[in-house]
Amino acid sequence: MDGATVPLSHNWSAKEWDWPLQHDDGSVKVMDTPEDFGVQLDCQFFSPKELEVRVAGDQLVVHGRHHMSSGASGIEFDREVHRSYKLPSDVDTKTLKSHFNKKGVLTIVANKKRGF
Repeated sequence: MDGATVPLSHNWSAKEWDWPLQHDDGSVKVMDTPEDFGVQLDCQFFSPKELEVRVAGDQLVVHGRHHMSSGASGIEFDREVHRSYKLPSDVDTKTLKSHFNKKGVLTIVANKKRGF
C-alpha cells in the first residue's frame, strides 16, 4: 500500500475557515494500543476533496490544501497543512481506513499485525 492514497469517507459540511490542526489545543490525538494505531485531527475547515491521506514508507501522511478566491476584488489565497506520523512497525497498512465526520474530525485507524 506504500504510496497509495487511502480512500476517505465523509459526512461533511463547511462553516467558516480557521487555522486547522493545531497541536496544542487538543485537536490532534495519536492513539497507539496493542490492537491498533490511530490519529484524529480537527480538519473542520477543509472539505473532503481538499484532504489527502496516504502512506509513504513508514510515515502516515495527511495533506490539506484550501484555495479561496474573493472574485471581483481579485484576492486569492491558499492555506496548506502537511502532517506526517511515523507508523509503528507492527501496523498493518492494508487495514488503514480514514473517515471525516460532520464535525470535521478526520479519524485514521489501522489494525496491528497479529503475532508480530
